[in-house]
Amino acid sequence: MCGITGWTDTQHDLTAPEHRATTAAMTATMACRGPDADGLWTSPHAVLGHRRLSIIDLEGGAQPMTDTEHEPDVVLSYSGEVYNFAELRAELHGRGHRFRTRSDTEVVLRAYLEWGADLAPRLNGMYAFAIWDTRSRELLLVRDRLGVKPLYYHVHPGGVLFGSEPKSVLANPLFEAALDDSGIAELFALPTAPTPGHAIFAGLRQVRPGHVLRANTRGVSESAYWRPPAREHRDDLDTTAAHVRELLRDTVTRQLVADVPLGSLLSGGVDSSAVSALAAEALGRDGAELDTYSVDFPGGDTGFRRTAWHDSRDEPYARAVAAHLGTRHTTIVVDPDDVRAHEERVLRARDLPGWGEMDVSLHLLFTHVRRHSTVALSGESADEVFGGYPYFRDPAALAHDGFPWLFDRDTPASLLRPEVRERVRPTEYARARYEEALAEVPRLPGERGADARVREVSYLALTRWLPALLDRKDRMSMATGLEVRVPFCDHRLVEYVWNVPWSTRFAGGEEKHLLRRAVADLLPDEVVRRRKSAFPANPDPGYAAALRDRVADLLADRNAPVFDLVDRAAVTALVAAGRPLPSPRAASSATAGAGYLLGVDAWLRAYRVRVD
Repeated sequence: MCGITGWTDTQHDLTAPEHRATTAAMTATMACRGPDADGLWTSPHAVLGHRRLSIIDLEGGAQPMTDTEHEPDVVLSYSGEVYNFAELRAELHGRGHRFRTRSDTEVVLRAYLEWGADLAPRLNGMYAFAIWDTRSRELLLVRDRLGVKPLYYHVHPGGVLFGSEPKSVLANPLFEAALDDSGIAELFALPTAPTPGHAIFAGLRQVRPGHVLRANTRGVSESAYWRPPAREHRDDLDTTAAHVRELLRDTVTRQLVADVPLGSLLSGGVDSSAVSALAAEALGRDGAELDTYSVDFPGGDTGFRRTAWHDSRDEPYARAVAAHLGTRHTTIVVDPDDVRAHEERVLRARDLPGWGEMDVSLHLLFTHVRRHSTVALSGESADEVFGGYPYFRDPAALAHDGFPWLFDRDTPASLLRPEVRERVRPTEYARARYEEALAEVPRLPGERGADARVREVSYLALTRWLPALLDRKDRMSMATGLEVRVPFCDHRLVEYVWNVPWSTRFAGGEEKHLLRRAVADLLPDEVVRRRKSAFPANPDPGYAAALRDRVADLLADRNAPVFDLVDRAAVTALVAAGRPLPSPRAASSATAGAGYLLGVDAWLRAYRVRVD
């Protein structure tokens, strides 16, 4: 999958030894993302670094890649996979381009040489890349449509710093870890609705999904090349389901291309089960078997508690699907003692406060998968595309004049110190971000009522909810050197289903009816009918008790930096009353809020964050 980084500067000679050493340090922070090789391209006013995870053309595809071996016009540092690279390669070959490698990286490079910045709409995949054009002295940063792959940047007086993760930018002395009012609001008021482009650290930005950023001597500008288009949907239910099936089959088949071992994550829900079924079908045509993986906890069968977000335990369904498909299945059991032991590593993978033991559990799952596979397929974004979350069906949440998943929920912002809350104004901040999101929604002329609202909520889910999940998935997987592919993020599928009326998507009152109908013949009936159940929380009571003790220790620490932001008395009162702290997640658990408080404190300490 790879990690990219770089630096442009019109005021300094970046070939100087000290600047080259800085860029090498920036590149070294991406070693987990690219454990197989590294590369550095240097010129007086631009340097590009790369760490490679070899997936396609293991011998070729070294980066940064140039268009010629001597005095190149264009240099590329690229992360991701372009799934239509074979078709693009054939088209470019017909236009006179000659290729030195079999990699999709070279296809992206030559696509830029042919079409310039207009290459982006031609790509199908997950990607984030940087191109330095020596002819125009212009830097191009490009991110995929859904934001599956991350790309951060910081504008400084002489140019731009950029990287796949904040840590690469933080490795440059031109950038300092600081938190301003908007960063505080994002952390405490909108942890499940991150604002596109915001990156928490003051002065750090993300290239927005589906956008191209250009930086040259005239300044920095960013423009969109994609957002889901509003079109009238004319297909009936059967035709729609058949087209969804065909899109999914084509997408999964494309995403099986790899020169390394590949597996599939399997929770036993309809999303991951559908992906696994189509992958097993495609591999079976070549006589190959699919490896599948799930996660469970000691005592998971007795500790499970049903909630609106956790309808049933995963493991029995995952095993039923694996048996039905004939996959080689492995269950990774996460011991509570492992959670504490891996917290610091997970924080360093995130560079930001995360979701506590939910992150650690996912990281441990990916760590085990990586021992056997370098690539794994996942079912992420099916709920955003097909409407699987409870807030899509809750009339009160749909009517809520705000992000629907925040309806009737207390966010960590309620714990802010009064003077911090007065300065940050988290309620007003969240309201303004919600109104901005609604103003972006593409609409059909005259569309009203339930379909108009569900179009809005679908857009909010794709652009404000999904990014938090994709960010978590990317950091936890890439920290282990595992590439996770997400077929439900294929933009063709997103565009098609985005325009399907709610009455079709939710036919018969069944959540994700359209998806279930499209894949019903592939799976056991009990899996097809299984209701949505979110990633499981650790049910062990010993873990909850240990977390309470750690919060008590934090409250007793008079120098804990988190209490420069959070009201110590408010936390003390909740703990004394035996009530859970406000959670950063909609699919909450009794321990989520406490884990987040501890995570924010650990982040402020570890990254020496200055609060402005």
